[in-house]
Amino acid sequence: MDNFYNGIISKLETAIDTMEIEADCSIQRTEAVIHLILGCLSELKAYVLKRGFKNTDEEIRFFKYQKPAIVAKLIYYNAIYKIETKKPYGTKPIRKYLNKELKKLKRFFDNNLDFYKYYRSNNSFLDEKMFLRGNHDIKLWLDTYYFQSDHNFSTSHDYKVAKIIANDLIQVYIEDQLYHRFQKNKSKAQKRLKWTGSKVALIELIYALHYQNVFDNGNNDIREVAQYFESVFGINLGNFYQTYLELRNRKMNRTKFLDTLRDILIKKMDEQDEK
Repeated sequence: MDNFYNGIISKLETAIDTMEIEADCSIQRTEAVIHLILGCLSELKAYVLKRGFKNTDEEIRFFKYQKPAIVAKLIYYNAIYKIETKKPYGTKPIRKYLNKELKKLKRFFDNNLDFYKYYRSNNSFLDEKMFLRGNHDIKLWLDTYYFQSDHNFSTSHDYKVAKIIANDLIQVYIEDQLYHRFQKNKSKAQKRLKWTGSKVALIELIYALHYQNVFDNGNNDIREVAQYFESVFGINLGNFYQTYLELRNRKMNRTKFLDTLRDILIKKMDEQDEK
């Protein structure tokens, strides 16, 4: 299962990255990504129904971590699609609308606080009831959605895990929209060099440098660092928080650009040593 899953999620993440033409998700791109994720889930379901699991540990791992990671992407992009297609016109209506969407996320958190604590504390004593098929306990924070789902490919809580992961991403997206639309200082420094790599690569580099505390001994936040790079290179990184969260949620190639930088530098050094 692990090999199949790693291959399918790697292919999905690569396809999503390839479609990143603009910094912000356009409606058309979001639609296309949703179709990609649905196809991925269809493949995964067919595999599970055909092959099953070796043991209960593998099944729990799949429904607690692996399937939710993909379903979370579906929930996230579907939410962004709805937010963008229903967004009103005008500064005040948009601000009100986005804040209302944030309140929805807060309500979900409040209504599921016990499960949030269980999941985020890495507890496992209820895993057999929550993440094994056909083993649900109605006393354990069940959603009505579960009773309507395909129990051959669902447990009582795998969707709730996906919802938690997705809501973190959705919150970042909305807060970033509010920040860029209403607070961000639009002034830009004069362009010197043009960044011709991908925005994902630059965001990966920015976070690596920030966590190394190379700017002002770490006495700044990531937003300041990102804004500086935007100004220097004349680039709009868009929702860089969300991009970073997507990098974090990858199971493979989480530091693809940094690894490539290291390999290229070592190769050039070796070539120069041979001359």
